[in-house]
Amino acid sequence: MPVTIRKKSRKKRGSRTHGHGHAKKWRGAGNRGGRGASNKGKRGASRKTKYYALGIKPIGKHGMMRKPAHEFELQPISFRIIEESVDKWLAKSLIAKEKDTYKINLNKLGYGKLLSQGAVTKKLDIVCDKASAKAVEKLQEAGGSCKILKQAEVSEVSK
Repeated sequence: MPVTIRKKSRKKRGSRTHGHGHAKKWRGAGNRGGRGASNKGKRGASRKTKYYALGIKPIGKHGMMRKPAHEFELQPISFRIIEESVDKWLAKSLIAKEKDTYKINLNKLGYGKLLSQGAVTKKLDIVCDKASAKAVEKLQEAGGSCKILKQAEVSEVSK
């Protein structure tokens, strides 16, 4: 025959402290000087040496951290922006013009990747770190060329 299990509150009827020892012990966090890592000044700080001896580190962040080293994404630029800016760059002599061809180094202009958005109406010789396949194709159709630097460096390293 199964035994009916009584709740703890029913079991402890008549008990003054309900199994928690002295009445003062079963109170809030004030009995312990606060919850968690609080109250470590004057009285509580004396416990720190004990914890350190046991190899228990204090909670929280400590010391200095370096920022994680990561590669920055290359700033992209499209043909639409290049076509709009060519005359302005030429006036500031940021790019060169030989006969009917514009020589553009995107790295010097602060860009890394060439994208194919927009139409190519001028002959452009572009030097950049990366370029989309469609962008290279568009340049060649317009009579220009594209020299990609990063791929050359990668192929040299792999040899």
